[in-house]
Amino acid sequence: MNKHKHLEKRALIRLMVFGSITLVFATLSIIGLTANSNEAKHRYDNLIAVDQAGGDVETALNELRSYIYSHMNTQIGSDTGIKPPIQLQGTYQRLVEAEKARVAKSNEALYAQAQEYCERTQASGFSGSNRLSCIEKYVDENGLVENVIEDDFYKFDFVPPRWSPDLAGISIVLAAIFGIIFIADLIIYFRTRSIVNK
Repeated sequence: MNKHKHLEKRALIRLMVFGSITLVFATLSIIGLTANSNEAKHRYDNLIAVDQAGGDVETALNELRSYIYSHMNTQIGSDTGIKPPIQLQGTYQRLVEAEKARVAKSNEALYAQAQEYCERTQASGFSGSNRLSCIEKYVDENGLVENVIEDDFYKFDFVPPRWSPDLAGISIVLAAIFGIIFIADLIIYFRTRSIVNK
């Protein structure tokens, strides 16, 4: 009987030890998952700030991409609902504005050429009113047209791994292993207790 009491006590101690270890690793996994998510959000916010300021977007984008690809629970965009969630609107708008400025500058010089051409070819007419259509036609035929800048090149969506070998990933694996041991010990404890109480 005393031997059985000793077995029950030993099973209870193992149960408490493995239960505590499982709880510690479960807590560490939650801390790790939260830290991964917060760090991804921080890097995303940094990327957006750099994009708006016109800074080194490529470096910030690579840092975010590398972090998301190597850490679990780093999905960007669940709160925003924007698809794809990473959009470099600052960079895109600057390129669109630069293209508009380039075409406007080129066509401005062309407008003076059109006036000169139409004055030579359309010398007659009431106060040059017939020259307006000539100028418009000349600019349309010889002017630059804005190149379409595809916005798809400035939109990204990175998918994190289901598991990664970081604090969160290792803690999840260890919590699962010690959880299985805890469940096995729980079964052993109840069986030992039922034997002792017979």
